[in-house]
Amino acid sequence: MVKDGYWFAAPPLLLGIIGVVLHWNWIGGALIFLGLFVGFFFRDPERTPPQDPAAIVSPADGRVMDVVEESFDGKAGRRISIFLSVFNVHVNRSPVAGRIASITYRTGKFYAAMRGRASAENEQNAFHLQTEHGEVVFTQIAGWIARRIVCWKSAGDSVIRGERVGMIRFGSRTDVWLPEPVEILVQPGRYVAGGTSVLARWK
Repeated sequence: MVKDGYWFAAPPLLLGIIGVVLHWNWIGGALIFLGLFVGFFFRDPERTPPQDPAAIVSPADGRVMDVVEESFDGKAGRRISIFLSVFNVHVNRSPVAGRIASITYRTGKFYAAMRGRASAENEQNAFHLQTEHGEVVFTQIAGWIARRIVCWKSAGDSVIRGERVGMIRFGSRTDVWLPEPVEILVQPGRYVAGGTSVLARWK
């Protein structure tokens, strides 16, 4: 479990136990359930990325919402958007190996993360990764419930494919922008796992 999860899970668990001891069974049971769910939300399973050096992995667990042609800084490319429900693992991972050239945080709105406009208008944190194939941009996007983007890396850091880089608390979205040429291997509706599911391959 992510260490921050202990701070969120412990209070309701402790209060729930006290409630049960005092025979406030409904309240105590509800608080214990809440504490256990929070602990479940902050889980952080180990993941092993594929060996294929051309593979680009998912940065998060969730469902692929969009695969669209989209330019970035005048360069042609594709954007893959993934929606994370409160039941998904929310630890984010680097989709490729490279060096973090910059991290750009932008304030914004808190539309439901499954809505397409969330990519453009919601609060977000973008990692600009320099790779041997060109720039890759991975973005953590807050949703209607998620109001806290957590980043564990800094500009200048090197990352390996599948490495943990941060998390978003309670329901969110992640986007990956890939330059041409890439072969996209997923379609909208597919469920993916962060660090292991292959989204695309470098041609």
